[in-house]
Amino acid sequence: MTSLGFNKRNMASRISIKNILKTQTKFFSNIMETSYIDFKTRGLLSWASPIWVMVKKEMADQIRSWQFLVLLILITLTFLGSMYIALGKLNILASSAEDADDFMLYLRLLTTTDGSLPSFHVFISFLSPLLGISLGFNAINSEQQNGTLIRIVAQPIYRDNLLLSKFISVTFLVSVLFTSLALLMVGGGLLITGVPIESEELLRILFYILICIFYVGFWFSLSMIFSIRFPQASTAAIASIGVWLFFTIFYGIIMNVVVSVFAPKSNLFALGQTPWLMDLFRMAPGQLYTDATTTLLMPKVRSLGPMSMEQMAGAIPNPLPVWDSLMIVWPQVSGLIALTITCFALAYYLFMRKEIKT
Repeated sequence: MTSLGFNKRNMASRISIKNILKTQTKFFSNIMETSYIDFKTRGLLSWASPIWVMVKKEMADQIRSWQFLVLLILITLTFLGSMYIALGKLNILASSAEDADDFMLYLRLLTTTDGSLPSFHVFISFLSPLLGISLGFNAINSEQQNGTLIRIVAQPIYRDNLLLSKFISVTFLVSVLFTSLALLMVGGGLLITGVPIESEELLRILFYILICIFYVGFWFSLSMIFSIRFPQASTAAIASIGVWLFFTIFYGIIMNVVVSVFAPKSNLFALGQTPWLMDLFRMAPGQLYTDATTTLLMPKVRSLGPMSMEQMAGAIPNPLPVWDSLMIVWPQVSGLIALTITCFALAYYLFMRKEIKT
């Protein structure tokens, strides 16, 4: 009787689990079907839909804008100068390398410097916020000042299509820009040295491009918030640059003051014993980007924090695989993605509640 009751309970639990799985499957299938119908109704699945027409228009406007052309020239000159310096030092680096298999030529092109100019990835960390801010500080208020915003929202289109088209167009332009620079770097190195690129290097460069896209997207979304909030483009630009300067200069000064209070200089290991101080240091968007890109482009970086003597003694001095490097920087990458999504969601909320007048 006991075994019979146990079998009945086991069979009942299996039936309930099957019912739960069927309910969840039906629920998610309804969500997917509803989303598909919504996308189809709004025309998001067709290239002739209003949102993709607006994306093409926004891309054309951004390409013809003076701020994009100026920053494009600056980034290109930076790339050429950094690549010239890196190629000039490749012979010295190759002769001093301990293991030729771990040299990773194309990663060296992005990180090598002779001291006269910073490396390419350091230049990009400085120019990426300016690129995002220049593309977003007048995204909405310029439309309102020119009188085109009221005309656009008066058309039979969804209101959020305007905001989505601006974000999609900037993301596409930035993706093409950084991908083109990476291909130029790989092609130049291949023509000059004749060394084929390895899959490990290609994956690291692709992940580096993705991080750069999210970093520019964060500053674009932040500047778009100020563009929605302030009617004057100059005020939005000053506010965006002020936030960038705060995280670039003053945030580090404030954190140094906090560290000097909680971690005296006499105790060298006080900072390592208070991990929340290290977390405060890494909350800045620029620091998140720097930690992520440095670890990806320098495979021998094994940790972003202090290591004990036991960890250093047991570590093998070999480059990490790309997936191990991604595991190290995943908190930084996820934090950068979360900041980008949060800023865009706030811009979306403010724009949908914005009162548009003539």
